[in-house]
Amino acid sequence: MNAGETRIRPGQPDWWLLAITGVLLSIGLMMVFSASGIAADRYQADTGYFFKRQLLFAGAGIVVMGAVAVTPRAVLNRLAYPALALAFILLLATLTPLGVKVKGAQRWLDLGLIRIQIMEFAKISLVLYLAYFLSAKQAIVKTFSKGVIPPFLVTAVLCLLLLRQPDFGGAALLVLLLFFMCLVGGTRLIYLLLSACLACAGAYSLITQEEYRFRRLMSFPDPFAHASDAGYHLVQSFLAFGSGGVAGQGLGASQMKLFHLPEAHNDFIIAVLAEEAGFVGISIVFLLMGVFFWRGLRVALRQDDLRDRLTAFGVLLILVLSCVLNMAVVMGVVPPKGVPMPFISYGGSSLLASCLCVGFLLNISRTGGRHA
Repeated sequence: MNAGETRIRPGQPDWWLLAITGVLLSIGLMMVFSASGIAADRYQADTGYFFKRQLLFAGAGIVVMGAVAVTPRAVLNRLAYPALALAFILLLATLTPLGVKVKGAQRWLDLGLIRIQIMEFAKISLVLYLAYFLSAKQAIVKTFSKGVIPPFLVTAVLCLLLLRQPDFGGAALLVLLLFFMCLVGGTRLIYLLLSACLACAGAYSLITQEEYRFRRLMSFPDPFAHASDAGYHLVQSFLAFGSGGVAGQGLGASQMKLFHLPEAHNDFIIAVLAEEAGFVGISIVFLLMGVFFWRGLRVALRQDDLRDRLTAFGVLLILVLSCVLNMAVVMGVVPPKGVPMPFISYGGSSLLASCLCVGFLLNISRTGGRHA
């Protein structure tokens, strides 16, 4: 073993992953408490409404994380097809009267105490299926009819159900998961490049067919020229980042969360963090995320079993893509699209799904003989 390498003892999870998850959850709770009070006061009698709910979600997420982390691997491996079937059924259910429509999108199921956004869990079910398929079908994974069509068809059906809600961003995220998992799983590069071209053409067609998507795309290069319309979200996010300076305005001192910045406690909570904690605070969060992703990738690379390696890579990819896309949106690198920041944004479904992903990583980190 080379200097600087550490070996995870058999049966021991990656404690770094667990510790960083705890820190990120704590930061998330602190920011939801800070960013949501004004919104809660407007819609609820209790200014701590969103914080209390997020605290309950965090507790439930920790329980789910622990349960998955200690579940025998053989049991988890049997979940691929049942989880995929359940995802199909629940996505279909959102399109029936059982679905809940919010701001024109019917993406949730109301279970009484919580509204579940099924897409958050459909991502995990797709990863479990792809990890199984790409590992079990290595002999045919490079063929088109048997190695490409089945996973692409499964993903396409999930995407079509999401587009019916509509959830363009969720469908795009599933496509990215398929692309990167097939890339590391052995699918021929030519098939992936051709499918990427078709996906880009399809995305452009979907964007141009919907006026609000097209306006967002057109306002993206110069949001200040559309500051009162399609560019409003980005302009307010930029102002939040700019006013934060080096050390920030102080916890709770954000001005942009006072109904200037839409979804301040949800999709744009990082902008509030930048305003209140400044460059120093946002850098700490970026560093924590970076170390988390390094440890997660290390877990995947250490696995001798291909299915375990792909599963770890896939659940980590869910968190990586969500994190990168959220940061890219709030910083104006990509057009605005609602993507929550893992562990930090308000939302029960997102938080539970993120904890579920960590549970898989902790479970898989208990095995593996490779060094990374």
